[in-house]
Amino acid sequence: MTEHTTERTAGNTAPQNPEIPQSQGISLSQEIAQAPETDPDENRRQVLYWRLLARLFDQEEQGTLESASLAVVEDIGLPSALLDPQVSVDSIVQRHPELAAEFDGLMAPAPDPDGDGTRDRTAEVRRAALVSKVLLNVFASGSGTVTAGQLARWQSDAGWLERALGCKPGELRGGRAGGRAAGPGVSPTGTGGGGTNPDLSRLIPAIGPELGSIEAELVKRMRLREVLADPKLAAQLTPSMSLIEQLLRDKNNLSGVALANAKDLIRRFVDEVAEVLRTQVEKATVGALDRSVPPKRVFRNLDLDRTIWKNLTNWSPEEERLYVDRLYYRHTVRKTTPQRLIVVVDQSGSMVDSMVNCTILASIFAGLPKVDVHLIAYDTQALDLTPWVHDPFETLLRTNLGGGTDGTVAMALAQPKIAEPRNTVVVWISDFYEWQTEPLFESMAAIHRSGARFIPVGSVTSSGRGSVNPWFRERFKDLGTPVLSGHIRKLVHELKTFLA
Repeated sequence: MTEHTTERTAGNTAPQNPEIPQSQGISLSQEIAQAPETDPDENRRQVLYWRLLARLFDQEEQGTLESASLAVVEDIGLPSALLDPQVSVDSIVQRHPELAAEFDGLMAPAPDPDGDGTRDRTAEVRRAALVSKVLLNVFASGSGTVTAGQLARWQSDAGWLERALGCKPGELRGGRAGGRAAGPGVSPTGTGGGGTNPDLSRLIPAIGPELGSIEAELVKRMRLREVLADPKLAAQLTPSMSLIEQLLRDKNNLSGVALANAKDLIRRFVDEVAEVLRTQVEKATVGALDRSVPPKRVFRNLDLDRTIWKNLTNWSPEEERLYVDRLYYRHTVRKTTPQRLIVVVDQSGSMVDSMVNCTILASIFAGLPKVDVHLIAYDTQALDLTPWVHDPFETLLRTNLGGGTDGTVAMALAQPKIAEPRNTVVVWISDFYEWQTEPLFESMAAIHRSGARFIPVGSVTSSGRGSVNPWFRERFKDLGTPVLSGHIRKLVHELKTFLA
């Protein structure tokens, strides 16, 4: 190993694992570092593969291997998240899109550009790190109860493994889709469009059934389905955001009594959240008073203070009585200009909370007078949900949570809806980890320059927590439209201000 890596691992105790060779009183990292006939890059590669084997056979971390692998990954310029088993390949590629091409065709034989049998040792170390990530995420599936979100992440990682083998996502598992669609210029087979690599022909038939077996086991461990199938047990569930996320992710796999109970839970949660948000929205003052319209002469509109003030000349000191010649009423009709509210929501896996909250919020604003609300949801494809915007329950049932993120497809639907920019507000809810950053930001800046109000929102959650791509955050700030992040009340306030 390199001097830097050896220093970081020296003094640690080697893992007590029978599959890993040991020397008397010498740690694994020291043994590898002292190997006389291997070069530093070969040492690095061995460390990564020893860690892979150790984690496959034992879920417990081996301190020496973990610290040595971290040093290797940092030395070759890869993100440390590759070593975190809780981070999906999708999440890594979202934040480091340049790695997408490396994952494609990853397990095909390394090229030999010189044709002399020599190999790029550094490239092989990178390849070992990426291969380890994909294999561990797919085959080290753990134990215990599985949530719908965990299943979705596993299916996505299995899709990346299939792509690494040169297959289309879902091909080895009987056509079920998994993983992110290939980005521009990336062949879904990873072999330049030439189909499955022939050198993997013996490996692929064995992996296909294994993936199917793992997926079936994960589904079996999703005990939520058993609860939903029992009306008495389902009635005991308390609707929460985490539960609704699982139901929305798994709704396509439910039927009969289980599906009916799932829909009932979703509707109960939607109604509860809607009641809270509706109270916040109804506190808004929308539009200035229109004094050209005579006030309605009903008791609730009576302006008692003004009536007394205007009739003080009729006060009788002798009788201590005020005679009222005229009653005055408050104006309640407000001037309103038809406003168009376009809500664009990222429905990828990291934005579930925002998707639920904003769907409900859009339906509430759609119920206000002279507010024309449009709702668009997107991942790598966009869906116009405007026809169902008045019913958040039906809207959520049409969403497809998870997947990648490509805001340009949503922008193609949103831009034609901006007919009168001065009377339009575009609310874009996302963490802004996008495939096509420059084109998307330029189109957002164009909306802002047109005179429409553009509000970028990093999170619309009950907790106020959320992650936003720093690249977009800085550019929105320079544009004069800083990213709004935090509690959903902040977005409610911004929208009420615009509609006032």
